[in-house]
Amino acid sequence: MSKRQPAEFFPLNLAILTLSDSRTAATDSSGDALQQLAETAGHRVCERALLPHNRYAIRALVSHWIASESIQVVVLNGGTGFAAGNCTPEAIRPLFDTEVEGFGELFRQLSYADIGSSSLQSRALAGMANGTLLFAIPGSGGACRQAWEQLIAPQLDSRTGPCNFVAHIKNSPQPACR
Repeated sequence: MSKRQPAEFFPLNLAILTLSDSRTAATDSSGDALQQLAETAGHRVCERALLPHNRYAIRALVSHWIASESIQVVVLNGGTGFAAGNCTPEAIRPLFDTEVEGFGELFRQLSYADIGSSSLQSRALAGMANGTLLFAIPGSGGACRQAWEQLIAPQLDSRTGPCNFVAHIKNSPQPACR
C-alpha cells in the first residue's frame, strides 16, 4: 500500500458580492473581512461589488461571473435573513446547476452554538453553476468569518481530505480523481 502525498494548494479566483441597502464601499466591513480572509488563505479576489437588495441586479451580476472563464468562486454576503427585502436565495437559486444541500444545514448548526434559535432565520445556501461555486452567507462580520473559516476555506483547499470542491471548479488545475 503506498502512502498518499499531500495535494498541492491551488489558489482560486474569487468574486465577493456584498448585498446591502445601507452599506457603501467605505463601510463594507464584511466584504473587507472576506477579501482579507480569502487573500490570507492564498486565493485571489478578482472582482468585488456591492449591490442593493434587487434580485434581478444580483442575478445579472452573478450570472456574468458564472459565465466568466476566470471567476471560479463567488461569495455573497447579506440578504439571507427574513428581513423585508432580503432576496439573495431567490436571486441565485435559479442559477444553480446543483445545490450543495449540506452547506445551509451545517452553517445553521454552527450558528446555533453562537446565536441559539435565531440561527433558524438564516437562509444561507450554496450551489454550483457552470463550474462556479457559489456561497450565500449572512452579512454580519461574525457570520462571514464563521462561514469562511469553518466551511468555505477548507472546501477551497485542495489539500482537504477526504474531499473538497477544487476538482469540481472550472479551470481547476487539480484532476477530478487523485
